Amino acid sequence: MELKPGLSALVTGGASGIGRALCLALAQKGVFLTIIDFSVERGKEVASLAEKEITKFHAGLEFPPVTFIRCDVTNTGELKAAFQKHLETYGQLDICINSAGLGSNVPFHKDQTDGYKTWRHTLDVNLIAVIDCTKLAIQIMQTTQKPGIVINLGSASGLYPMYGDPIYSGSKGGVVMFTRSLALYKRQGIRVNVLCPEFVQTDLASKVNQDFINKAGGYLPMDMVIKGAFELIRDETKAGSCLWITKRRGMEYWPTPAEEAKYLVHSSKLRRRSSTFVPPSFQIPQSFEKIVVHTLSNNFRSATRIVRAPLQLPIKPDHVLFKVIYAGVNASDVNFSSGRYFGGGKDVDSLLPFDAGFEAVGIVAAVGDSVRNLKVGTPAAIMSFGGYAEFTMVPAKHILPVARPDPEIIAMLTSGLTASIALEKVAQMESGKVVLVTAAAGGTGQFAVQLAKLAGNTVVATCGGNEKANLLRDLGVDRVIDYKKEDIKSVLKEEFPKGVDIVYESVGGKMFNLCMNALARYGRLVVIGMISQYQGEHGWKPQNYPGLCEKILAKSQTVSGFFLIHYAHLWEEHLSRLIDLFSSGKLKVAIDPKRFLGVHSVADAVEYLYSGKSTGKVVVCIDPAFNQQVSKL
Repeated sequence: MELKPGLSALVTGGASGIGRALCLALAQKGVFLTIIDFSVERGKEVASLAEKEITKFHAGLEFPPVTFIRCDVTNTGELKAAFQKHLETYGQLDICINSAGLGSNVPFHKDQTDGYKTWRHTLDVNLIAVIDCTKLAIQIMQTTQKPGIVINLGSASGLYPMYGDPIYSGSKGGVVMFTRSLALYKRQGIRVNVLCPEFVQTDLASKVNQDFINKAGGYLPMDMVIKGAFELIRDETKAGSCLWITKRRGMEYWPTPAEEAKYLVHSSKLRRRSSTFVPPSFQIPQSFEKIVVHTLSNNFRSATRIVRAPLQLPIKPDHVLFKVIYAGVNASDVNFSSGRYFGGGKDVDSLLPFDAGFEAVGIVAAVGDSVRNLKVGTPAAIMSFGGYAEFTMVPAKHILPVARPDPEIIAMLTSGLTASIALEKVAQMESGKVVLVTAAAGGTGQFAVQLAKLAGNTVVATCGGNEKANLLRDLGVDRVIDYKKEDIKSVLKEEFPKGVDIVYESVGGKMFNLCMNALARYGRLVVIGMISQYQGEHGWKPQNYPGLCEKILAKSQTVSGFFLIHYAHLWEEHLSRLIDLFSSGKLKVAIDPKRFLGVHSVADAVEYLYSGKSTGKVVVCIDPAFNQQVSKL
């Protein structure tokens, strides 16, 4: 949501502390305000200051730019009246910030009361009132049918225990989990997020032992908290998100993708009940067309040919006959056709001819006698040799059932899985870092930039051309470097003088050297490819990178390679995660608009990818008839 004059916000606890700071920051953007607080004197003071800021944007208003309402947030009737007053005054609710909170006034181990004036009151203010306010805000947004955002003020002590005040810690932990459980309201255009700052210099924090605050790095500047709140407002991908802010580590989203993966439960077969798919009618033919590599060359067209092969029946007991609908095109296709992936001392020529293509989506056309968990008509994905074919035989254990055999799924296979697994397992990506992605508008780059951004990082991306640059901006990249207009080295040196923390590198050659020189202390560079070296007269020719050992030693850096096949045990888990992100709207998938239909167009598609003109994932529709079906995942 763009913060602009004319929006309206309601802030509880707006008379002091973080609530006060957020009220004034919103006022400086021209946002109309309803300030709710128990303190009349402080509330009116903030309202007066905010009004001076708001009137700089608006003149001649027929309604008050700021409304202060004295309200006890534990009183449901008063809360309802306050929200109704806001709606009557401003006509809608764009932003709701639930900031009212307090600590326990009696240490838990010394509390001899029934708790109604002590710890129960803390829970009522910090948790129950947040639930009430969130519900009221959602109801208004649903009634007015306008998108809106709710930000609940949690606390870092809702993420880890605060031994001095377990009730406060418990109440804020409740706010965190309550908020994160509301992510699905995004489908209605309503986003609920939680902000968890560490210690900020407020009346509440003044009651905490100063030694403990010092050990945690000292007080957070209020500007940092405001920046975090504004990020949650502006970033449309954030729903059910928890932004943790510390002075030690900066801003990072919690939990990390790696932690989240430990508890998320996915369907083992990657299905979505809400998705419907009717398999197209077809008959199993006696023969089919496929592409085979008949001679080793990094020129894909000359290395391959189309052959018609008989359909060998019956099917092996543990195999599946797979009808291919879409096949994915990869830079590695030329490595495959040159025999590069059949190393290890084997006589590669003896393997000729072999089937080309290694990723596809389609449907199960027939199953072997011992296959029990798959049915004919099941939509699925495969990552095995033979994707450039109308049909292929696949061991049943290699079938990855999906909701629909759409091109977006193809993009999530080699390209998406490479980004997801490499960033988590090899780059060990955290939040609050600077991440550089090369060739970022390509099939895998588009996933890398989004996953890095979703993890709470600053993302820098390289590309060539306006169309690619616009795509990357649309994907949320913080700094797009179009090498056709700017010098990459100069930009990195001037704008990121301390270097970048993580590099996701797929170009090789001069780009690899440039990235190494831009890598920060403790930085990690992950090589997922080197497309600049795949073709040409000498093919995959080793490059010299002088001084590499000295560079990584001087700055304690790490350079790692990543080959997707070595991480096959993680494919299903990460594919399920990518589909979840895509289904919830947190992840976009760009498919290059150029159409390639049928097996005969595969060589054209490979050459198109290498032309440098492609944007997003290049896909071939093997079955042109299916291309007419327009419904998507």
